[in-house]
Amino acid sequence: MSTDQPPPPPPEPPPGGPGPYPGPPPGGPYPGGGPYGGPSGDPYGGPYGGAPLGGGPYGPDPLAGMPPLANRFKRLVARVIDGLIVSIPISVIFSLSTRNYDPWNDQARSTSLSIIVAVVYFVYEGLMLTTRGQTVGKMLMKIRVAMLDNGAIPEGRPGWTRAAVYSLPEIVPCCGFVFWLVNVLWCTWDKPYHQCVHDKAARTVVVSTVE
Repeated sequence: MSTDQPPPPPPEPPPGGPGPYPGPPPGGPYPGGGPYGGPSGDPYGGPYGGAPLGGGPYGPDPLAGMPPLANRFKRLVARVIDGLIVSIPISVIFSLSTRNYDPWNDQARSTSLSIIVAVVYFVYEGLMLTTRGQTVGKMLMKIRVAMLDNGAIPEGRPGWTRAAVYSLPEIVPCCGFVFWLVNVLWCTWDKPYHQCVHDKAARTVVVSTVE
């Protein structure tokens, strides 16, 4: 009968000590903190160093690298300017070409004038946005319309969609004005891009052109 004893087991490593594989370097497994070069704990920072606006784990913030969003008051003033540019000449021509026109008592002609103004405004804004990204009012206010995903001019369908959703609902009696009012007020509570309904339809934002 053999008297040999089995060899003793190897000593266990001290608690908290290194294992067979080296641990991550101090500060996390990625150099510089976050996994995408950002600070630790905030790999999806916003475009101006703050919290992400529309980003997150599924994609970068669409406003990254774009100018700041336009001031809401400047947007309002730009709309007023554009409205005057379109409506005043048309109203003068309409009045001169229509005998005995009384805007307060002639409802039929007033409705016709409103439809003409809405259609002309649609064409005016559509042409300006698809070629420059700005109407005359926006130029004066130093703001412009940009595509949400890349900041480009809303050429083609987006520009015309934005103009149509803003202008053409006014043609519809009664409820058209209600939709228009909700549309233009939407940007006052919309976050994070301050979009109106016509912006959402065209996937656009209004940004500042001031450097």
